[in-house]
Amino acid sequence: MTSRQGGVSVAPWDSMNLGDHVGDRSADVHTNRERLAAQIGHMPVFLQQVHGVASLQLGAATPQGLVADACWSRDPGVACTIMVADCLPVLLCDAAGRWVAAAHAGWRGLAGPAVATPSKGMGVLESLWANIQLAGVDVSDVLAWLGPCIGPQAFEVGPEVRAAFDDGSPEVQALFTPTGHGKYRADLAGLARVRLQALGITRVFGNDSSLPWCTVSGSALFFSHRRDSRHLGQSGRMAACIWLDR
Repeated sequence: MTSRQGGVSVAPWDSMNLGDHVGDRSADVHTNRERLAAQIGHMPVFLQQVHGVASLQLGAATPQGLVADACWSRDPGVACTIMVADCLPVLLCDAAGRWVAAAHAGWRGLAGPAVATPSKGMGVLESLWANIQLAGVDVSDVLAWLGPCIGPQAFEVGPEVRAAFDDGSPEVQALFTPTGHGKYRADLAGLARVRLQALGITRVFGNDSSLPWCTVSGSALFFSHRRDSRHLGQSGRMAACIWLDR
């Protein structure tokens, strides 16, 4: 997982901005992406993320910029890469090291399209999971890691967001705290943990919804679209990567 530090971009993208769609100089983004590739020793495959649920399998010949919000691979050296600046990056792997996966889980992608909300279970994580299983790979022993995202103390949402997730369970309802004026504080990482558990993924690490993981609060380390765009007009993007070495 990258931070906002260590790159060449100038304000408001300072300095390790990896997003090529946020107004930053293309040469600076290219340099930053080269630094990331050198650091991990592999070429990160960037997607064109659209807050959807589509997922795809990556191979050695997969081009940059395909439209999807999740990806997976069993080819060594292919780095599944997700860009974020408040949304939640979710990384998955087979404990035996046979495949890796990554998902971009903002609230829209995590909840899934509006037509699916009566079942409350057709979001980006479910789409990725179905894609992986369709390939016939072993999903009996899976690890998950949640990266930094907007925290529950900063993520104020309207009733439509709560309705997109509300399946009537106390577990989900507890992740929305009323603010007293018709809105709620939502726990995005907590909602992802509920979805992962429903898929049978119980070994979940990383973001526990505490303050150190909040992108809005951690301005020295993290880009935040909600924080930065209001005052600076734009925000950079960080990246979470996962790959097989062999």
